[in-house]
Amino acid sequence: MIALRRIGDEFLKRREASILLVAIALMAYFQATTGIFFTESNIVNVSQYVAATAIIAAGQVLLLVSGEIDLSVGNVYTLAPFLMHYAVDFWGVPVIPSILLALVLSALIGLVNGFITVVLRVPSFVTTLGMLFLISGITLITSNAYPVPIPTAADAFAPWLGAAPWAEIIWALLIIAVLHAVLTSTRWGLHTIAVGGNLLGASEAGIRVGRIKIGNFMICSALGGFAGIIEAFRIDSIDPTAGGTGIMFAAVASAVIGGTALAGGSGTIIGALLGAVVLGVLRDGFNLIGVDAYTFDLIIGAAILLAMISNVHLARLRRAGRT
Repeated sequence: MIALRRIGDEFLKRREASILLVAIALMAYFQATTGIFFTESNIVNVSQYVAATAIIAAGQVLLLVSGEIDLSVGNVYTLAPFLMHYAVDFWGVPVIPSILLALVLSALIGLVNGFITVVLRVPSFVTTLGMLFLISGITLITSNAYPVPIPTAADAFAPWLGAAPWAEIIWALLIIAVLHAVLTSTRWGLHTIAVGGNLLGASEAGIRVGRIKIGNFMICSALGGFAGIIEAFRIDSIDPTAGGTGIMFAAVASAVIGGTALAGGSGTIIGALLGAVVLGVLRDGFNLIGVDAYTFDLIIGAAILLAMISNVHLARLRRAGRT
């Protein structure tokens, strides 16, 4: 009994515990009310809701922990599959190099965001807001605002890149595992936390603050591009109206619900995944019981507020040594 209580106490001390319990409770509720939540086809639907958001949320966690944010990543998500399409269909580049080219260009967008933020000292909120509109304009002008199909030359790669039922969530879990290890077990992760927690102290300790922030901008942007490409393969279409602020705010909401502090210095990749799971379960569950999209936005807003209030309260308790 004592051992179980100790295990329970250790579990509840973990930042992800509360959001995991919420996710389990929501799944149980929707299974009880609909009876079909745990069917295979519905779990596939939920995984597809979760995957792209979780990938972008993982990148946002790195940025938020280091004290920055990227509002343009949802538009990189939209642009990247078009870059792949242009390379394959217009420039004659093979499929895999085209995908790598799209990811490199996505990372370069992050590099520009980081350079303007770190070197020119423009707040990241303003920098990435401007980049959001810039990328949106480039996408709409170059695509003429029309969707296009996935290049036929890429058909053989489609099952590996999102078309197969579980492909997206497998990519998401691999990325989450790698970035969780990076944030918790590497010097890069330690420096990211230090930069967001105490910028001046980190700088005086010899940490190359600018390099950490610019690197995290590049990682976040590349992840946005990758999420956009695998989502395009899943729906077999490249859509200029996909992504944008919708998926960007969903990713930020996932990070925040999962326990990442907007003020920097604190956050978890696993928590962001669980936050994305909660949003995916809510969206799928509301569809099953016939709740409209407007109510979903209301619930998301309330969930973010409750998560932030809980985070502030739990952080105060941790500092007081009560959890």
